[in-house]
Amino acid sequence: MEGGQPPGDKAESIWEHIAELSRRLRVVFYTVIVATSFFMVFPANKSFLQNPLAFYDPIIASVLRQVIKDTLPAGIELIAGEFTAPLEIYLIASLILGIGVSAPVIAYETYRYVAPALYPHEQRAIYPFVLAFTVLFVIGATFGYKVLTPFILWGMLPFFRLTGAVAIIGVMDFYNLVFITTLVSGFSFTMPAFFVLLVRFGILKTSFVTTRRRYIYAALYIVCAVVTPDGGPLADIALFVPMALLLEVAVFFGKRYEKEPRTSAWFPEEKQVYTKCRFCGGLLTKNDVFCPSCGRSRV
Repeated sequence: MEGGQPPGDKAESIWEHIAELSRRLRVVFYTVIVATSFFMVFPANKSFLQNPLAFYDPIIASVLRQVIKDTLPAGIELIAGEFTAPLEIYLIASLILGIGVSAPVIAYETYRYVAPALYPHEQRAIYPFVLAFTVLFVIGATFGYKVLTPFILWGMLPFFRLTGAVAIIGVMDFYNLVFITTLVSGFSFTMPAFFVLLVRFGILKTSFVTTRRRYIYAALYIVCAVVTPDGGPLADIALFVPMALLLEVAVFFGKRYEKEPRTSAWFPEEKQVYTKCRFCGGLLTKNDVFCPSCGRSRV
């Protein structure tokens, strides 16, 4: 290991790094465009093959209808509100699904770009982190879509009756609520994965949570209240409870890593070897070309 760089890494110019980043960003961009176009254009049923000239429903139309079926309570009607609202939803929903389908490619290109800068023990820590992040995000997104979104909409229904308002929601407001709640819930559930990773790298200790639980839980509830769109305190509690449980699970696993002997994530794993300068007797590492004491070259 020379110059403090990970094994097998070679020094590259800034332009080489920029060129590699540009190449990987192009791969991600083209993948997202292709996936988004697929949802926007590809037919949702086989009837298109019998009559290609007929107007057909693309996949995104079936997805949006399924969202209404899964989350919209009975008695609520959707209206366009604005003339361009359906088109905006069509494009936004296709892009969100395109990014979701492209997530493995995005993750792979990101990893391949940063992997040369990681030490072996850091690379070993990445794999369980990515797995935990993916699983927790899927669980959180499912919770946000199946539980939290219907709960928020259901919680708003009594206020329509109390105020004498007709239960009609703009289509943009409805789908924004569904998409935002699902994504926020998904990313919120990944918090334990980051916490355990920081503990494993020695950046954070579990005692930070165990000695400040009341303050951390208060801050966590405030965050849940901020990120939860509408729904009132019941929706905030519905997100806060699983988040608090996941935090305790993260502390449990974090303590296991604290008990394991490890080196810091910011330094090489092997022991530093010193030699003596032949001129002044000062200590030299194998990365030192000039003696830090007398300034003479070791060769």
